[in-house]
Amino acid sequence: MKLNRSNVKNAAQYPTRILQFGEGNFLRAFADWMIQKMNNEIGFNTGIDVVQPLPGGMIDLINQQDGLYHVYLKGIKNGAPIKEYEFIQCLNKGINPYTEFDSYKKSILNPDLRFVISNTTEAGITFDPADTLDMQPQNSFPGKVTALLYERFKAFEGADDKGLIFFTCELIDRNGDMLKKYVLQHAKNWNLGDEFVQWTETACAFCNTLVDRIVPGFPKDDIQEIQAELGYEDHLVVVGEYFHLWVIEAPEWVADEFPATKAGLDVKFVKDMTRFREQKVQVLNGCHTGSYAVSYLSGIETVREAYENLETGNFMKELVYDEVLSVLDGSEKELKNFAGKILERFSNPYIRHQWQSIALNAMSKWETRNLPSLLNFVKTHNMLPQKLVFSLAAMIAYFKGETQGKSYNIEDDEWILEFYKEAWAACDGRPISIYQLVEKVLSLDKVWKQNLNDIPNLTITVSHYLFLIQQVGMKKAVKAVLSDTNPLMEMTIEGKAKQAMAATE
Repeated sequence: MKLNRSNVKNAAQYPTRILQFGEGNFLRAFADWMIQKMNNEIGFNTGIDVVQPLPGGMIDLINQQDGLYHVYLKGIKNGAPIKEYEFIQCLNKGINPYTEFDSYKKSILNPDLRFVISNTTEAGITFDPADTLDMQPQNSFPGKVTALLYERFKAFEGADDKGLIFFTCELIDRNGDMLKKYVLQHAKNWNLGDEFVQWTETACAFCNTLVDRIVPGFPKDDIQEIQAELGYEDHLVVVGEYFHLWVIEAPEWVADEFPATKAGLDVKFVKDMTRFREQKVQVLNGCHTGSYAVSYLSGIETVREAYENLETGNFMKELVYDEVLSVLDGSEKELKNFAGKILERFSNPYIRHQWQSIALNAMSKWETRNLPSLLNFVKTHNMLPQKLVFSLAAMIAYFKGETQGKSYNIEDDEWILEFYKEAWAACDGRPISIYQLVEKVLSLDKVWKQNLNDIPNLTITVSHYLFLIQQVGMKKAVKAVLSDTNPLMEMTIEGKAKQAMAATE
């Protein structure tokens, strides 16, 4: 039986109070799951209109099921294994603003609208100077938000209670602050006036947030069994771990309006989320992004399999304990305890977290999740962190698109894919050619916000590892970087510089 409101007669209907930008697996298994819990447990009585942030997406499929789907949670609860379904009924409709702008405008002028939730990937909160107020819609997410707020400001004559609360879930530092910054920049460029700017500053809240739940996504391997168990053809089933955490930096009045804790959810409202974010992003997300290419090119497809493998498992542990934790604020005991809980989740027997889903937009993820650890390690220890450097080389190898004669699909920005296609085509495999390839990658300031070739000995070390990967394959290369006899392991920047100078004499 198809899953839709015609076949599910008792499906609940809630008034739309949330506009959500992003229809992907994560938000549906995290934020939307939480809203449903709040509706069920404390009568939050809130529905969601979902906006597709890009021209291509899943809105049609969401509308075919009338917004209904199931979240399938697998994990450990109170020390015991647990599997449970949650029937999500809070999505009212999906909107593609590129083809249904009138419907989109109707949703943004909904007088009951109070919250905006977004996950437009790390690349979503960017400033696009080409955006204009009259576009339908604007290219960038901040451009869309500026136009959205201006329409509400005009329609409701600047009423304070028609402002919006933004929960930005993009994995960038100070995500709410960044969104607000770009909105105000658009407002200035578009000459929207001081009154609108003042209303945006006082009637709206742009909350920095931190999200944490592993969401492998659609269970393609088990979908027939799951659909038989559900009794419906649910093509939007999304699998997630039981663990969840949402840290929201916001004033107290926001917590009053969004009483998630009363529904038993692990949502923390804090005054400063810096410590929470650094630990989570650099340990959990950093380990994921720092290990995906190492594991996938070793022939391992899931996080759990990689963590339980001797070489890749040790690589993940050493990357976290030896390199990431050493540059984070906090006591050693606290940090090791936190890391232990994070890594324990990797071995969840119920979750098949595919490395290729983690590989999506890998370049921007590495800049956000791993580069801060590398830079801080160099600053603190005056040497290069070898696992992080190796992971950078492995990522460059991954963008070649083939390993051991087998090709695989890569998902990233089109310009990045084209860049790597040309760069690898120009590489003939010789050490000097590998070095030139690495030099090109590290000079991409559009990604790194700086030229990484300026970091002493990083270019030559990444080149060394990339050449090694190309010559012996990832499995043997990982063993080399884990070996105590590896001459790169204990070599300081100063020592490497002297060696490089001696080689030229």
